[in-house]
Amino acid sequence: MEQQYLQGNYRLIQKRNLAKNIYDFTIEAKEMADIAQAGQFVHLRVAGFMLRRPISICEIDRDAGALRLVFEVRGEGTAVLANLIEGQLVDVLGPLGKGFTLLSPDSQAVVVGGGIGTPPMLETAKHYGKNATAITGFRSANAVILQEDFQRIGSSVMLCTDDGTMGAKGFVTQALRTRLMESHADIIYACGPHAMLKGIVELAREFGVRCEVSLEERMGCGVGACLVCACKTVKDGEEYYAHVCKDGPVFPAEELIWE
Repeated sequence: MEQQYLQGNYRLIQKRNLAKNIYDFTIEAKEMADIAQAGQFVHLRVAGFMLRRPISICEIDRDAGALRLVFEVRGEGTAVLANLIEGQLVDVLGPLGKGFTLLSPDSQAVVVGGGIGTPPMLETAKHYGKNATAITGFRSANAVILQEDFQRIGSSVMLCTDDGTMGAKGFVTQALRTRLMESHADIIYACGPHAMLKGIVELAREFGVRCEVSLEERMGCGVGACLVCACKTVKDGEEYYAHVCKDGPVFPAEELIWE
């Protein structure tokens, strides 16, 4: 099935600064909100730059016809984005990519986010509400985001920081092992750095839990036409290079080959 996506200029209706260099945009885009899924992303055009910037969808508000995007300033392009003001129009292409597979809302789900990999976990956890456990990891207390949001939707929250300045000191993989030893989980969703994802996939395999991961890669076009975001995968015993933007960013854990 060919992917359905839109492109247009949409109004930035709310902008907040969540932590150092981390911004929270709400964009009025009813047609996109109607078809967007948890785990998808949008591609934003930045004035003066040829390539668009991929930003994960953090929340979908179909009633208000809005998309919430949370991103980190990582270079000149995202710095320009961060300077937009409420009321301005943003050129958005989306929703793009393959999102997460959502099971019945009464399933037990664990969502794991590392740093700026945390935003796409919110919409995913929202589907399960009180049946979701949100495990999030950050470098330090000053980088922690979205904890109140996970609490708002009723999910259990396990927070980790590398330096122990907030939550438990340690990595999300330690918290995930604790959670899986305590009670049953039907599925694990994860997004964050590769080393973290690799550890999560190994834990999912050890405990026999279905797992899907969202990969963060540099992208060119966002629709599978260029080859910038290729990643090595295996399907039916055959190895092949998939496009993170079109075949992903979400992949079943068993299909990924970790270099």
